[in-house]
Parts: sequence; structure tokens; C-alpha cells
Amino acid sequence: MTGSLSYVTAACNRFGQAADISPSSSLISFGSSRLVALWNLEAPDSAGVYETLPGENGLITCVKFLTNDILISANDLGTLTSWKKQSSQWNATSNIQAHPKSISTLSVQGDRVVTGSSDSSIKIWKFVQSSDGDKFVESQTINLKGKYPLTSALSYLPQTNVSILAVAGTDINVRLWVCSEEQFLLSATLAGHEDWIRSLAFKSEEDKDLPLVLASGSQDATIRLWNIEPWKKPASADSASSEPIAELLDEFEASLGDLDENEEGGRQISLKQHVLTVKAGKEISQFSVTFDALLVGHEAGITSLSWRRPGATATPTLLSTSTDSSVILWSPAGSLNSSKDSSSSIWVNRQRFGDVGGQRLGGFVGGLWAREGKEVLAWGWAGGWRRWVISGSVDAVTDESWNEASAITGHSGPVKGLDWSPDGKYIISTGLDQTTRIHAPVLTGSGFSSWHEIARPQIHGYDLLNVVFISPLKFASIADEKVLRVFEAPRTFLDLAEGLGVAKFSEQEHKRPIAANVPPLGLSNKAINEGPEELVGETDYSRPPFDGELASITLWPETEKVFGHGYESITLGISNSRALIATACKSTSAEHAAVRVYDTTSFKLVGEPLYGHILTVTRVSFSPDENFILSVSRDRSWRLFERQEDGAYKPIAAAKSHGRIIWDCGWSAEGDIFATASRDKTVQIWQQVADSWNVAFTIKTPQPSTAVAFAPKKDRKRLLAVGLENGEILIYSQLDTSAEWSLEKTITSKIAHIDHIHRMAWRPSNDNNNELATCSEDGTLRIIKVR
Repeated sequence: MTGSLSYVTAACNRFGQAADISPSSSLISFGSSRLVALWNLEAPDSAGVYETLPGENGLITCVKFLTNDILISANDLGTLTSWKKQSSQWNATSNIQAHPKSISTLSVQGDRVVTGSSDSSIKIWKFVQSSDGDKFVESQTINLKGKYPLTSALSYLPQTNVSILAVAGTDINVRLWVCSEEQFLLSATLAGHEDWIRSLAFKSEEDKDLPLVLASGSQDATIRLWNIEPWKKPASADSASSEPIAELLDEFEASLGDLDENEEGGRQISLKQHVLTVKAGKEISQFSVTFDALLVGHEAGITSLSWRRPGATATPTLLSTSTDSSVILWSPAGSLNSSKDSSSSIWVNRQRFGDVGGQRLGGFVGGLWAREGKEVLAWGWAGGWRRWVISGSVDAVTDESWNEASAITGHSGPVKGLDWSPDGKYIISTGLDQTTRIHAPVLTGSGFSSWHEIARPQIHGYDLLNVVFISPLKFASIADEKVLRVFEAPRTFLDLAEGLGVAKFSEQEHKRPIAANVPPLGLSNKAINEGPEELVGETDYSRPPFDGELASITLWPETEKVFGHGYESITLGISNSRALIATACKSTSAEHAAVRVYDTTSFKLVGEPLYGHILTVTRVSFSPDENFILSVSRDRSWRLFERQEDGAYKPIAAAKSHGRIIWDCGWSAEGDIFATASRDKTVQIWQQVADSWNVAFTIKTPQPSTAVAFAPKKDRKRLLAVGLENGEILIYSQLDTSAEWSLEKTITSKIAHIDHIHRMAWRPSNDNNNELATCSEDGTLRIIKVR
């Protein structure tokens, strides 16, 4: 038996250096929670993330490629990890506690690695590869005296092999450190910005005669360009005549700083020339650093900067991302007619991507060039990626035409609930990022089928905890509030699902509201019946929606609110026929530890609430024939309720057989047995004997078990998937001639999760019922094919 990954959703972490592109320009690695995710841009099926690398204990803050096959990651616990691709498998080759606090910046050059941390220090490392294993060797520590480094960049000084390191952070200066005899020395401090500096980028030049350009981006919404070039002493004849000019410049600079508080400007422009002296062996050379250009165009702080690779076009181009939800491509106006030299030019805003108004929360966190400068990628505050592709081959920057393309999305927090549509065509997930998302396999133009997020029906103000489908076009969800909310699909979802080849619907089913939106002063999604297209948004049904569209125009109207519980909802269960729904809430007493059962057509209470537990009910499950309701609880017991002739349920059995909290329970597809999964590292299989329910078998697990799911019987054998607290999945099997369950397969964290698994469900379809959907505290939703 084997397990392979069909789909994984992963959001990028909220750090400007949490992603990097490989030197080959087609593989993106990014930090997603505690995982390093790999996304191949040239995959034929546009499948998105194809592998996640486990092994980190903290949140990934920085990722950098050393080569196509070596990757370095850093996390918020101060750990530095190297990954190497060995025979198509990525493996961690070394791990070191580099800093006592979070690593906030990482830059690489050859085998040199520079880390900056919130312990107010910069460390220089050498990455040493050997047959015994790789290791990081520390060569220098720089104390920043209370200032935190937010960004760093490495390059070589023009016409030399001398390294220069730029560091900036929680002050308004950029500091340049030059390497002399393997030690970096502070050589210049560049003033000018008026707020923290979040990004630095050196422009690498193929032509060594051109000056080295450093771009610095700040929270003051401006970008400054600095030229570093060999310094030539002015001739002595000119020195006398230049003295009055120098005095005038000094007076001009001083006057800029003398503005009143109400006047704008402050230290906007500094014309000072900094001179760096470099000793390389016996030779001493000098370089000048001068302020060259001020790029103004963003309305809020700059979050990242990236230069287009040399050779992509003749014109230097700088990519900037900002919290104002825009990505700008800058290039010099005059250099098209002159040369590659970008110095002393007027820089203009060539392209602007992103959103104007609307979904602005947090804007863009970072951006990258990909595929040799033909694509631009950026990720936002919620972790979703946006992607723009250049159309056709273009030589001049002014002629470039860019179009948005599909990228990848994912929950930006733990994923708490999931449910397959009754026909198994698509799946819905919900999590603590306060969104509900629908994912489906989409047919691409090349004939491949790949999974994508196709709708975001609910964007809420509370953490969402669980979701179930009532019908293929209707679902119910609960959040950290006392209300159960019911949503029904708008017509745009039906058109999109049909356009993408996901599902087919009848003409009668198309008669519904066109879309939904949230009124300016409202809290619920309201239906839009007919109206101007601006209200709904323009939708292209031939492709999955982009991240910006998902966040704004794929909402579903809310049709019902169901009240009844005294405290916040905690779990949700639905019957096999989808006619009954059961809810439970947080509780510390028997009075509130009740299960309420509702009819899904009228949403009226069926019978009396089901009492018996004394603490929070963690899971509710209906038997396949709906004659029984099983509930498990924090009080370490399970309770069974049987349906009476009047439709109400009455308690018939209970047991307190586990030693710790029971996280999950589930019925077999045949309805003859059920399983309970507990933190006490056991899964108990229960079977009815005469009038009582007894333990038929106990499975001991290596870690606390947190989720269970039975697969339908096939070839006289049935499977049970058990999810563990460490994210691994165990597949057990039972032959119908035996009561024993034996371990068939352990799906490790290479394919499964790295943290507490919350829910698991087998796909309910005739062809694909060997697909297991799982969601976890690690922020990913996965679909795993078990063969």
C-alpha cells in the first residue's frame, strides 16, 4: 500500500523574505507555517505545491537558495537549516541554533550566509559541504547595539571580488560593511529615509564597468537608489574652483534640515558623497557611494524589492511591493535611448499591478521575479499568491504587456474542518483564518486535471471551526459564536463549476440569486438578484478565480441563522441523508454539554436536546442508517442515542473507557461498528453484542490519536485511517473473517502533516474512494491517494 499527494494548499508566511526563486528561475520555495513548500512554475498540470519539507520547529521567516539543489531556511526560534536535493528527494542536511531569538533576515553569496536576528546581531557563516555532512561555520558576529536588522543584502564591489554587505532595520539608516581579510568592517552609513527600512536589494551587473546600484525601501513609502562606483580623486586644478560649490552644497543640505515641523521634506535629499576604502592584499582602492534617485509612487510602506536578472532585458527594472496592495515595476526613462547605465536617470513607474481599493488588508508582503524576468509573483497578507505573466517576446520595457495568471492559495492559519460534497465532486474547508474555501479538480488546457480553490463562500469575523454540506449547493458552518449559519450557492458558482468541468447542474437549479456581497453596514452575506455587473464583478468561467477575485466576488448568500446554544459552538455533524444536523457548544457543566439536532429543511429542533455529558462535546457522528447518534467528549466518555418512533433520540448506552480526552469518533460505512480516538494513544473499535456495546479491538498508537475515518468495504476488506497529534496518518485494515485490525501503512510527515490532525474524510465517489482528505493545525489541507 502506498500514499501519494494529490493536492496540498499552503499559504505563504507573513515575512518579506519567506520565499525565494531558484537560480534556474522556475522553482519557488516558501515558508508555510513550520513547513518549507516547493512550487514548480513549469509543471505541466499547474498543480501548485508538489512537496512540503518537514523538520522545522518554528515558523519559517526566511528562505534562500544557495544553488538549484541547496536551500537554506531560517525560523522564528533562531534555527538555521540547510536542505539538499539528493536523487530527486529534498533532505535536511544540517541544523544549527544560529541565534537565541527569531531570525529576521537571511542573505547568501557563494558559500557565505549572513543571518540577522532580533537579538540585535548579524552573524556571518560559511556553509561547508563534505561527505560527512554539511555544516555552518561561524566566522563573525556584528553587534548592532540595540537596533534590529530587518533586511540585508550581499554583493561584490565593482571591478573587484570584495564583498559588500548592506544592513538596515529599525532605524532610518542603511549601513554598509565591506569585507577586508575575511572580516566585515563598517564603512559607511547612508541617511535619508524617515522610517524603518524593510528591504534592500543590490543590482548584479554582468558589465563590471557599470556602477553597483543599491535599492532601499522603507516604511516611509519611498525607494532610494544609491550608486557605488570606483572613486577618482578630482584633479588638483579643479579643487580650488570646486570649493565654493562644495560650500554651497553643504549650505543647501543644511537648509533642507531646517524646515519647520509643518513643512514637508525633512531629510529628503542628501547629496553627500561617502567614500569607502578597501584593502585587498597590498592594494588599496576607494569607492564612492552617492544618492542617485528617489522613487515615489506607493501610498504606504515598501515591503520588498527585487531586481530583474541581467540579460532579461536591456533596461534595468526594479520590482517593489507595498502594503498599499500594489506591485510596481520601475525602470529609468532615459536609458532606453542611451545604454544599460541606470545612473543619473529619471526612474518611472512602468507597470502597476494589484488592487485599487477593495480588499486591502495588509497589502503585499513580498514579491519575486520568475522565469528569467518573464513573470512577476507576489504574496499577500493572507498568504495567497498573485502571478502576472508577460505576453509575447518583447525587447523594450515600454512595449511589455502583462496579464494575470492562476497562482496558488491556502489557509493562513490552522484548518479546523472539511467536508466532501455529497457526490464527491468538490471539497469545502474552513479554518482559523476566518474563511471557508471550496476546492475542486479543474481540467486544464493540456488535458491534465489539477486541484484549485474555486470559491471562498464565507469570509467571517470569527474563527471558523467546522463546516458540512447539506446538499451540493448548500452548506452549514459554525464559528467561535453561538450561531449556526447556512449558505446557498449563487448562480455564478454554478456557472463557474460547469465552465471548469467540475460538475453539471439542471436548469431548475440555475434559478437562484446571481451572487452575494456584504452591505456597507452589514455583517451577513446578502443575495444579489439582478444588477449591474460592477456590483457582482466580471467573472471568467474558463479558469479558476485569482486570489483577488476569490476574496471579493465568490461569496455565497447566507440563508439561515440557527440559535439555541448558550455558549460558542464547537462541533457539527450531519446525517448520511443530509436531513439532520447536530451541533454542540463549549461547556464546563452538564447543563450546556448537550447535543441539539435540527431538521435541515425547516431548521427546527428535533426532539429534546441530548444530555448526558458533563464537559464539552468534541465530536458528533450519525450512524449510516441514522438510527444512532454517537457523541464523544472532553469528559473521556462516549454516549449513544437511538431514534424513537416519533423521530426524537433517546440515550441507550455510554462508556468511560479512555483515560484522556476523546477527540474524534466515526462509524463504519456498514454501520456495524464505530471507533473512538483519544489522547491516551488508543483507538477503540466498538461492536454491538446483544443489547450492549463492547470493545471489539483496541489499537495502540505511537502518538495521541486525534482523528478517525472508515473507508467503505472493498474486496472483503475495510480500511480505517487514524490521524495522530504529530501529523502522521496510520492506515489499518480488517478482513471480514477477522476481528483484528492490522497496520497496513504509515504515511509519514513527508506526505502527511506535521501537527495535530483535526479532520479526515474519504472521498465519496465510485472511482476515487481511495482519496483521503485531511486538515491540520499546520495550516494545510491535503488530499492523499491511498493505493
